[in-house]
Amino acid sequence: MIPCPFKTPPRWTRRKEARPQELLDAALALFVERGFSATRLDDVARVAGVSKGTLYLYYASKEELFKAVVRENVVPLLGEAEAMIRDHAGSSALLLRQILLGWWERIGETRLSGITKLVMAEARNFPELAKFYNEEVILRGNAMLAQVLERGVASREFRPLDIAQATSVIAAPIMMMMMWKHSFGSPCALPTITPQAYLHGVTDLLLQGLLAHEDRPPAGVIC
Repeated sequence: MIPCPFKTPPRWTRRKEARPQELLDAALALFVERGFSATRLDDVARVAGVSKGTLYLYYASKEELFKAVVRENVVPLLGEAEAMIRDHAGSSALLLRQILLGWWERIGETRLSGITKLVMAEARNFPELAKFYNEEVILRGNAMLAQVLERGVASREFRPLDIAQATSVIAAPIMMMMMWKHSFGSPCALPTITPQAYLHGVTDLLLQGLLAHEDRPPAGVIC
């Protein structure tokens, strides 16, 4: 298990108040390290350097704390990606690559990537949290990918597609990358995956299938 990077402040530095984001940072670190079930509010308060009573001033339950972690850290990034799609004036192939690589830079390389594994691992025991994450993150992310594909098909840059199926195919390797990072990436002696090379490879393969025949670049060429 990877040690939590947060340390309990010395007793004489403990504060009676803490900003909500400090509580969310502590919660995110513990949720990703331990999972939802094993994370206690006492531990979140300790890592944040506040009393449990102070934590309850902001969040009434562990479930509400988890939802706040997602809404304050993940949902705004989805909004930024949606704005990128809305304002993009170039090719849909370039846009798709930017979305996938941007996802890794803003989420995949950070602790936020561990939330997906947490939800998948504990969905059976906490179905309401899984439902929340699906509605707030997964469905919204899929809708963004679908919008990029629809944009490409409408301009005839992409061939006609089953948009729903294509969205699932694109999302699957992204999910695999997050699961790999938090399952096999650090502790196991398995082949190392370079995220950027992996994502470039994925987009190369995708574009060979998505682009209209005359627009397909040679394999390995970055759009």
